[in-house]
Amino acid sequence: MTDAADATSGTALVDLAQLAARLEQFADERDWAQFHSPKNLVMALTGEVGELSEIFQWMPEEASKDAGRDPQTAKAVQDELADILLYLVRLSSVLGVDLDAAVQQKLKDNAVRYPADKVRGSSKKHNQPHAGKSVKD
Repeated sequence: MTDAADATSGTALVDLAQLAARLEQFADERDWAQFHSPKNLVMALTGEVGELSEIFQWMPEEASKDAGRDPQTAKAVQDELADILLYLVRLSSVLGVDLDAAVQQKLKDNAVRYPADKVRGSSKKHNQPHAGKSVKD
């Protein structure tokens, strides 16, 4: 992505309507919608992110780069990423948040917040000085 305009090209980046419908059906078939409050879904999502973090916790930096392909960790990584996506999509559905619109806006905001020519190679946040360069909010 080269600039803010690319983030809003009019093409959907995230189309999760079918997944959201399937998750709603899954919950309805089990009478679980009653448990799917935003608070509960955020807590479940946080737990799944914690389970993913646990896989990487003491892993050397280099090994972490291959965790999704390494036979020792790939299945667990895939399972946790899937759980995270499922809870995230269910949460967005329950809250009525259009994830595509949110992603498109966030990419546009980030392009403005982190101009490539000013932040390239820096891991600092948008409000921290960048290697002799000034990035203003």
